[in-house]
Amino acid sequence: MEEQTCHIGILYARIFIPQAQSLKDKRSVLKSLKDRVRDQFNVSIAEIGDLDKWQLSTLALVSVGNDQREIDATLQHLLIFIEQNSPAEITEHEIDFI
Repeated sequence: MEEQTCHIGILYARIFIPQAQSLKDKRSVLKSLKDRVRDQFNVSIAEIGDLDKWQLSTLALVSVGNDQREIDATLQHLLIFIEQNSPAEITEHEIDFI
């Protein structure tokens, strides 16, 4: 097999969901957000932290490809998309490449 170039970009985003009054409310917001992200972008998304907190969540969004600049642009667009299309507010974020 030929050697291939592969880049993996990971966006970690901690979000605040002000209107969530229960874990059920939080899960509803996250399910909607995850569905819309998957429909719009070719990424994987999962909740990885703050699982037991009503108004907080830590998400990981992952994109794989052969062009690191393209992956970075996708992850930057994801930040904007989440802010504009969700009641959640991003309080912290970090982008890593492996």
